[in-house]
Amino acid sequence: MTSTDTPIIFDELPTHSGHRIGVATLNAEKSLNALSLEMIELLAEQLPRWQADPGIVAVWLQGSGEKAFCAGGNIVRLYESIKESGSQRNPYAERFFTLEYQVDHLIHTFSKPLICWGHGIVMGGGLGLMSGARFRVVTEKSRIAMPEVAIGLYPDVGGSWFLNKMPGRVGLFLGLSGVSINAGDALFVGLADRFLPNELRATTLEDMASLPWQGSGHADEGLVDDWLRSKEEAHREAIPLSPVRQHLDQINKLMDRGHAAAAYSALATLETDDPWLQQAVKGVRKGSPASSVLIWEQLHRARHWSLAQTFREELVVSVNCCSHGEFAEGVRALLIEKDGNPTWQFASVEAVPAEWIDAHFVSSWTAQTHPLKGLGE
Repeated sequence: MTSTDTPIIFDELPTHSGHRIGVATLNAEKSLNALSLEMIELLAEQLPRWQADPGIVAVWLQGSGEKAFCAGGNIVRLYESIKESGSQRNPYAERFFTLEYQVDHLIHTFSKPLICWGHGIVMGGGLGLMSGARFRVVTEKSRIAMPEVAIGLYPDVGGSWFLNKMPGRVGLFLGLSGVSINAGDALFVGLADRFLPNELRATTLEDMASLPWQGSGHADEGLVDDWLRSKEEAHREAIPLSPVRQHLDQINKLMDRGHAAAAYSALATLETDDPWLQQAVKGVRKGSPASSVLIWEQLHRARHWSLAQTFREELVVSVNCCSHGEFAEGVRALLIEKDGNPTWQFASVEAVPAEWIDAHFVSSWTAQTHPLKGLGE
């Protein structure tokens, strides 16, 4: 597939060893490469082909343009499907989230080296793609976030998994605030593996062709790891300072609370002169109070979930979010009418009923009918 009109461009780069590298380029630059259902369908078809092809030794995943790897999912189309479905089942949302999580899980478990070039904006669904890659490269302009609290949603696409694996209580802090982090942060919290200047993107991909590929996933992973480490060495001084690392003790203290309302209050009432922390405070204040409680509950329930269970449970929550009103209102205010003034269902975190939160975790499927029942643990 080589047409530049397609939302994802798939190419294959020949190597000197006689193998090939699969190259997938998200090709929706005007929308910051936001994931549409068609894009997810294309990835769901192509990635398994490359994994099964013995001639493909690695996969390179990138976004077109200079602004973003992927700014998230196409939530406007999700909003339209919510309005179309009303109180009935939403087949579009079910298919969108099911396929998206299947692709995310496949990336996490891919049997060959998968390199994701996470330049520019990497948010929401984009982080779902990047977080599971074996080699996640960030650049001087990487801007990473899970800002779902701003639209009445929660950090899905595996957020229950990777936020809980961050140092201390950083995952909860990032979920409640939706604040952006940089390349240095991503390396510190475990969302990235290597840093390289974006100007090296093209040559880095080209140089991969000359590596002595073995055609063995394990051996080739070691090959790529050593190679990327050597390339990073000359650029370590360019890695931006990490605000998360700088404020780790304060973040842990703020989030060390016994319930959602206390954590929300600690962050929302924080007085600080630090610009990055100020953005975090602003984010939690402007976000949905219901989402804050949902995020708290999500991360506490998910502490011991397996990867497969994470995506199965998130599918339940995400589909339920499409029918509980808060998500639709958040998208309306941000992207539809663009008034920036959502009318949240609850005025405070204290007003959010426990039964309203619990309802998001109630599945309409049995274990036998769940769309993601086939995911390996």
